[in-house]
Amino acid sequence: MKRTAFFISDGTGITAETLGNSLLAQFESIEFERITLPYVDSVEKAEKAVEKINRIAAETGQAAIIFDTIVDKNIRKVIDASNALNIDIFAAFLAPLESELQVESSYTVGKSHSPTTSPNYLARIDAVNFALDNDDGARTRHYNDADIILIGVSRCGKTPTSLYMAMQFGIKTANYPITEEDMAELKLPAALQPYRHKLFGLTIDPERLAAIRTERRANSRYASLKQCYHEVDEVEEMYQRENIPFLSTTNKSIEEISTRIMAETGLQRRLQS
Repeated sequence: MKRTAFFISDGTGITAETLGNSLLAQFESIEFERITLPYVDSVEKAEKAVEKINRIAAETGQAAIIFDTIVDKNIRKVIDASNALNIDIFAAFLAPLESELQVESSYTVGKSHSPTTSPNYLARIDAVNFALDNDDGARTRHYNDADIILIGVSRCGKTPTSLYMAMQFGIKTANYPITEEDMAELKLPAALQPYRHKLFGLTIDPERLAAIRTERRANSRYASLKQCYHEVDEVEEMYQRENIPFLSTTNKSIEEISTRIMAETGLQRRLQS
């Protein structure tokens, strides 16, 4: 089966995407085409959105599924008239909360996203800048300021995980690649030794690693299955010898990897939801 899912918002659409995708992930037998329509903040834009929704429904013979965070009542009327199953995310969650708390929510456009002067926003930008500046072992002299240092072989997922942890949790994450030279010395690289308590290792299935590296550098020793097996075996042995916690990134999303790291290390997010 294949269905079309729309994420519609009068803001960025991030909230609708996040919650909507979490729900759709529970239906593994269905393939979803996902379409995000952000900044639907006028009746005219809503009408254009509905035209697209209805056109796809007519072409596919299946009603679309809509996850939305629309606040304006006039815009909502237009969206609700579409040929779709419409899930109003805010209404689904806010109504029971209002009932329990005995207080009406503010329910205003863009309320879930912080202004650029808020502590949340500034913490996120600071963490992202740190992750970019300390990517791939670039500035080990700044590791005193790191909350965590991810280590592992090349292409095991260190950089995207570092950036995700910065964006979503405000965690200052550095990452350092373990090279063949490091492995040959049979000990933790000198640059990392003072920060042993901040280290967290990533590993990956060698066959998956070879496939990833082949996309980057086909027919090279770097991407060969033999080389990938060697590097993964050596780095996992180092983790165990040095008592460094680690996890495999194979078949895990960046979201899951990051959340598992936070749980295993006890790190607390700096960003309030």
